[in-house]
Amino acid sequence: MTTSSKPRSIKRWLKLKYTQLMRAPGGPSFVALGFAIGIFVEMFTLPTYGLAFFLIFPLIYMMNASLAGALIGFVFGKIIFIPVAFINSMVGGWVLPNHIKISVPLAPEWLDHMLLVNLKLIVGGIIDGMVLGALFYFPVKLTLQYVANKRKEKRKLRRLSVVDVKPLTE
Repeated sequence: MTTSSKPRSIKRWLKLKYTQLMRAPGGPSFVALGFAIGIFVEMFTLPTYGLAFFLIFPLIYMMNASLAGALIGFVFGKIIFIPVAFINSMVGGWVLPNHIKISVPLAPEWLDHMLLVNLKLIVGGIIDGMVLGALFYFPVKLTLQYVANKRKEKRKLRRLSVVDVKPLTE
């Protein structure tokens, strides 16, 4: 494979994956649920040092959702995480009691503070992740249904045009 064909092969691979995602057996709700799970998990992955990523797999299995949709939602969540992290911290601060203190014996004060900040991010991220997952589920599902319906219409029109054109035989 030459270097000039690399971008073309990547483009073809991406198109194949897109087509597979659009033709997923469970339909648009299958993919949209996976997307929602991906966003949900991403909202508290950073404060758990990436370990929350592994939560995607059992959630997908238990809820019968799309792994590809979840990975796309996870990447989308990474893109929007920085501005949402401030909201996660605020929500975590609202939910957790004001008098909460974390004190690890023989640990410096700054570590206790960092653990409290991470706790706020985790709690707020779980709440905000559930809200964002629910909010994104419906637009993603409707968009996928729209694209699938357009594809069906296009195939139907193409089939009708092939039937209308009859070969000239005498």
